[in-house]
Amino acid sequence: MKHSAKPGNKRSVKATSDTKTSVRQEPNERLSRRVVIQRVRPQIDGGRFAIKRTPGEIVEVQADILADGHDVVIAMLRDRPADGPDRTRRRASDNRPAWRETPMSLDAPGIDRWSAAFAVGRIGKHEYSIEAWVDHFASWQRDLSAKAEAGQDVSLEMIEGSVLVQAAAERADRISRNRSDAAWLLARADALQEDTPIAGRLRIALDDELTAVMGLHADRSQSSTSQPLIVWVDRERARFGAWYEMFPRSAGPELGRSATFREAAGRLPGIVAMGFDVLYLPPIHPIGKSFRKGRNNSLVASPDDLGSPWAIGAEEGGHTAVEPGLGTIDDFDLFRSEAERLGLEIALDLAWQCSPDHPWVREHPEWFRRRPDGTIKYAENPPKKYQDIYPVDFACEDWRSLWQAALEVVLFWIDHDVRLFRVDNPHTKTFGFWEWLIEQVHLRDQQVIFLSEAFTRPRIMQYLAKAGFTQSYTYFTWRNTKQEITDYFTELTSTDVREYLRPNLFTNTPDILHAYLQTGGRPAFQARLLLAATLGANYGIYSGFEVCENQARPGTEEYADSEKYQIRHWDWNKPENIRDLIARVNAIRHAHPALQFDWTLRFHATDNPEIIAYSKTSPDRSEVLLVVVSLDPHNMQQGQVRAPTSALSLSATGDDSYVAWDLLDDAKYTWRGEWNYVRLDPGTKQGHIFKLGIRN
Repeated sequence: MKHSAKPGNKRSVKATSDTKTSVRQEPNERLSRRVVIQRVRPQIDGGRFAIKRTPGEIVEVQADILADGHDVVIAMLRDRPADGPDRTRRRASDNRPAWRETPMSLDAPGIDRWSAAFAVGRIGKHEYSIEAWVDHFASWQRDLSAKAEAGQDVSLEMIEGSVLVQAAAERADRISRNRSDAAWLLARADALQEDTPIAGRLRIALDDELTAVMGLHADRSQSSTSQPLIVWVDRERARFGAWYEMFPRSAGPELGRSATFREAAGRLPGIVAMGFDVLYLPPIHPIGKSFRKGRNNSLVASPDDLGSPWAIGAEEGGHTAVEPGLGTIDDFDLFRSEAERLGLEIALDLAWQCSPDHPWVREHPEWFRRRPDGTIKYAENPPKKYQDIYPVDFACEDWRSLWQAALEVVLFWIDHDVRLFRVDNPHTKTFGFWEWLIEQVHLRDQQVIFLSEAFTRPRIMQYLAKAGFTQSYTYFTWRNTKQEITDYFTELTSTDVREYLRPNLFTNTPDILHAYLQTGGRPAFQARLLLAATLGANYGIYSGFEVCENQARPGTEEYADSEKYQIRHWDWNKPENIRDLIARVNAIRHAHPALQFDWTLRFHATDNPEIIAYSKTSPDRSEVLLVVVSLDPHNMQQGQVRAPTSALSLSATGDDSYVAWDLLDDAKYTWRGEWNYVRLDPGTKQGHIFKLGIRN
């Protein structure tokens, strides 16, 4: 009986095979692999950018790993250095270090979430990935044990197991070249098939040693592997440090002329005494004379005005020259050497802009943007105008030679042993330039650190951090209420942002004197110091902060008589100075590892909105610090603070007593339970840094 085609079924088998557009594809071998690895984290933008760590820090990796059916899955977290000299054995195939493997554990069986962690070592590029496979031997052991416990006959299962062990022996001999393990496994394979009581063979089959050796020679021929992801490991200074910013030209004996580097070296002991780690200098290059700005940014400069250091370049040279008023490059080298002898590392400013007198303007006019009348465009931030500065166009037609020239500038200063750079306004330059520049610098010297001064939109700040900047300025200056601080630092330390953006909390800068400091007097400076130095492992102050300088141009956040345009001499011994507090806080930071990391930050409840409390723990969890700060610089504040008693293994509601030791003044208090009383008086005490401990 013939069957006619169903209505609408126009296509025959022959027509299909003859259709020119049809393509027959063999199944991809990759599709036969049973294990799926997905949602590996941490990773930034699908692995486009590196996460960041410093030596000894942990990378905690999670992934969703699943397979069809009910077989046992084994997953390994793999990591290795991705560049630089090898310190382990190498694979002959790619001449890179062998993977270090850490078994992953199934943390959430219901949703197939696995995790493991590894610690990074030397600085430079590190990579990690996950390899997972179905383990037939582990599956066999699991099922064998269940059947034996149920009293079932497992004689055939013993033969299956023997075959699996024999295959492992072959892999041990052929792949691992481990003849000892191969012989040992063959003996076990024979024992599983011997005509001996099942009980004895079961002991062999389920023996821990057999399990371990089989694991060493597991069948990974059908394993699945996730794409390698990158960790960039910076030196420790990237994670922890206190920065001090000063204009060296203001550190001399005469108000009317620039100090030399030799004279400015006299200021170094005072900075060291306050406990700082980094001394950051604004641009030290020749300052242009054309359109030079006068005091307070006036358009007309008097003959004795020195101009803004950010108007870089004059007849003496550009970005690789030294302002003659400061001395010579040799004088800078001596200044840097003296700073390092005292324990200070020098950071220089990278400002990619030129005065009209910069050699680049004459030699490479194509690197600058022009107005319709043919003149070079000067810098503007409407309504502000900076006629003494020409921005460099990193997207010009000759961008390749410009980028290379910028790299040569950085390498010049590296040759003079500078490995810290604060970068001025990086968000106004091509993003790709930074990614390229930082990578090229790190190919030559992995010790170099770049701090991004990008007070701009959050996503731009974050992208610059992804592109390679080691640290970033933040919005800390403008976060002053309890809610603002809590929300902002929760984002910085508890979301994916923490994987790539390291905050550096500056209390003030030559450009920013916040209203809180203008109106709060000495207690405001104390509060902001305590917050910056304990909320962040990296923080900084601009000189004048220690003497509570708070005079601003009316209606602005700009300093009156700004040091950007003139020499300032400070009275470091003013009665209202807070130098001793700064020194004490920095000493506490160096002595207590809890303050040298960001991620353990946790906020705690108080019953007073003007009192903020938060804790940090050391990496080994042996130390718990609780910081309590009054945000009100004018009035006494008091209230109850909820302490992190769980970190001390104390009962939250019991009568357990413990010590709250204030590291600022060595006062010790006996506390009980979670909630305890504090009182903070402006002029007397603006905050506490408590070390919590069980009473001996």
